[in-house]
Amino acid sequence: MITESPSRVALVGDIGGTNARLALVQSGSHTLHEIQTLACADHVGLVDAIQTYYQSLGLTLENQPTQACLAFACPVHDEHVKMTNNHWEFDKSDVRTALRLEHFKCINDFTAMALGVPHISTSERIAIGAEVTTGTGNDASPRLVIGPGTGLGVAGLVRGAHNWIPLATEGGHVGFAPTDDIEDGLLTIFRRWHGRVSVERLLCGQGMLEIYQALGELRGLPTPLKSAAGVSQAAHAQHHQGQPDDPLAFDAVLRFMKILGNVAGDAALTLGARGGVYLCGGVLPRNLDLLTQSDFRRAFTDKNRMSRYNAAIPTWVVTAPWTGLLGAAEALHNEEVA
Repeated sequence: MITESPSRVALVGDIGGTNARLALVQSGSHTLHEIQTLACADHVGLVDAIQTYYQSLGLTLENQPTQACLAFACPVHDEHVKMTNNHWEFDKSDVRTALRLEHFKCINDFTAMALGVPHISTSERIAIGAEVTTGTGNDASPRLVIGPGTGLGVAGLVRGAHNWIPLATEGGHVGFAPTDDIEDGLLTIFRRWHGRVSVERLLCGQGMLEIYQALGELRGLPTPLKSAAGVSQAAHAQHHQGQPDDPLAFDAVLRFMKILGNVAGDAALTLGARGGVYLCGGVLPRNLDLLTQSDFRRAFTDKNRMSRYNAAIPTWVVTAPWTGLLGAAEALHNEEVA
């Protein structure tokens, strides 16, 4: 437990559609203390969850932190913040008042993820497609951070003269562009289900399930699995045991990974991400063996006249568990982060 005065301790948070990850840091430090994960569904809102966290640590009003940086999986530029994938919403001024904060930053979760990337070690990332990568990343060039979880997060990172500069985006909501006949069929079905089809519709937990269901419709096969976790588990069973419980699950996960490669490659071109692509989020570390077997890297580099450009861009899966919290700690005193 940190024993410094409240002015020397800050609260940092990484809050997604499902979980709120909270920790304490000393002022100017990136060392995380008292890390806890709270289920968003168990709390009526942000302040309630934070107060529950403080109570678990025995913190009273007199010794609670007076600084905080919290990252959210939704747009955060307005005074009123409404979570995209859960029921939480709040006014920033109300949070500041309720928690008695003197310094409060509210940032996007993938802005935090991007800012956390420079603070992970090389042992906390795994190269994907290393055998076809002709480059190892240019530290002076932009970096792309992208990853599927409850939604699809996309952010950039640029080295400034004194601080890292995060580029917050809503790149998960760009339009889905098929690259073969199967994806043409997926687009037709997803358009019927959702109207406009963003890449996030496919590249998130729910998207994995819906790819499975759409493949079933295209092939005229039953789709008994009812969750993304079920699809993933069935795909792993086929991969490791060779006996498919459901013949569509393995194909659905590999298609998910291939589409992610397409999208990440396009985003890398848009950003000029010669510094490398960092794959984050909750889905990929749990499916790392399937990702490495998939066409992710081929799709990432398959850009016709720009294929050599993308082949020089390394792609890594981030395995560090608290990258978003590290980024929130970085953002707290980073002058480039409003």
